[in-house]
Amino acid sequence: MWALIGLILTIGGTLLEAFITSPPWGWSQHGIQAYSLGVTSQIAAVLLVSCLGGRNAAAISQVAYLILGLTWFNVFTQGGGLDYVHRPAFGYLLGFVPGAWVCGWLAFQLPPKLENLALSCLMGLATIHLSGISYILLSYVTRWISFETISLAETLVVNSILPLPGQLVLVCAVTVLAAFLRRLMLY
Repeated sequence: MWALIGLILTIGGTLLEAFITSPPWGWSQHGIQAYSLGVTSQIAAVLLVSCLGGRNAAAISQVAYLILGLTWFNVFTQGGGLDYVHRPAFGYLLGFVPGAWVCGWLAFQLPPKLENLALSCLMGLATIHLSGISYILLSYVTRWISFETISLAETLVVNSILPLPGQLVLVCAVTVLAAFLRRLMLY
């Protein structure tokens, strides 16, 4: 059940850009304004399912997501198909599997407190980034991906450094939501 929920949330999160609102104390003067975090909600979906469904369901949902994206459906951010393996971002998608597993494993090893769930999500996010960076570096060394139009350093900045602040905001949101839902579902 959680694997299916994770697959649906990950696909939906790919289509949904993440936003934050202006602070509440400014709403009376300027109204409620939304600001883009510059990332989709995909990472949030991966981490939320990990915190709620555990390591196996989360990892299975991400394997299914990769299979769908590489075969029949354009479910990745920039499409899909087998050619997607030649994109630098594919390493981060591969990282969803171990990242979901690590986050889900930690989330159920520790009591479901905010700080423990935050640690679980941060470790999952770190695993995803480690996988993505490793894929880019390995692709650079083996010439698997062409770096003619953008340098290796720029590729790493675009794929890891720039999205990180928005992803950290999503980690905070997932942590609070997961803690609430774990208490609500009594586990």
